[in-house]
Amino acid sequence: MVIRLLPEEVELLKLIDVEGLMQEEAASVLGVSRRTVWRDIHAARKKVADAIITGKSIEIAGCRRAGKGLCPRDCPRFRKKQEI
Repeated sequence: MVIRLLPEEVELLKLIDVEGLMQEEAASVLGVSRRTVWRDIHAARKKVADAIITGKSIEIAGCRRAGKGLCPRDCPRFRKKQEI
């Protein structure tokens, strides 16, 4: 079985757990609410923990915005991060 992480979950893991940003800071960087960050980071951490404990593989899922022609790196949320 495979655990699928969404691109925005991976970005939050990077910002919060690797770079050490607070949730409020990550929300500002991504242009989303702190509540969205809280929900997404907890979902991502649960998925990673499940994969580690059960030996499942982790896969980065395709972007939900891709169907609209918006890659995460072209999304305004991620463009804002790159300008900082």
